[in-house]
Amino acid sequence: MKQILLIFTVLMSLSADPGADFYALSFKTIRGETYSFEQLRGKKVLIVNTASNCGYTPQFKELEALHKEYGPGLVILGFPSNDFMGQDPGSNEAIQEFCEINYGVTFQMMEKSSVKSKKNRNEVYQWLTDKTKNGWNSKGPAWNFSKYLVDEQGKLIGHWPSRVKPNDPAILQFLKK
Repeated sequence: MKQILLIFTVLMSLSADPGADFYALSFKTIRGETYSFEQLRGKKVLIVNTASNCGYTPQFKELEALHKEYGPGLVILGFPSNDFMGQDPGSNEAIQEFCEINYGVTFQMMEKSSVKSKKNRNEVYQWLTDKTKNGWNSKGPAWNFSKYLVDEQGKLIGHWPSRVKPNDPAILQFLKK
């Protein structure tokens, strides 16, 4: 079933063009600086909604390993969110410190924001979850550590749920291309 879903996701993503430019987006980093997505042009981007107090939190270690192995051609953007059962209640500073001390995170963490609520969903997650903007996907994160992969042309090519680890073969096949 997992392979069928992956094949369907890939086929959908290959046949659809984004309705809105991924590179026109920008967002604040966890340090409060504006981060223009224009600088991501020509790179693969893995976007993950994160939380410090979740059963999936150890995925930070695997995300960091991907960052070290596939960077600079792969950029990982972590989006802390408190949307799922209050599992990231801390401030940006507390989240950043937690990630650095416990998991040695050096990939780009963004400002804490909403990724779930349609009313308050941040601009990046609006793009990721609106098929009129990204070309095919309307599925939002069901829990912390959902993963979205954007290719070097700014096209959303994959979406995986929390249980799929960052180093899963389904994700690695796209990173190795």
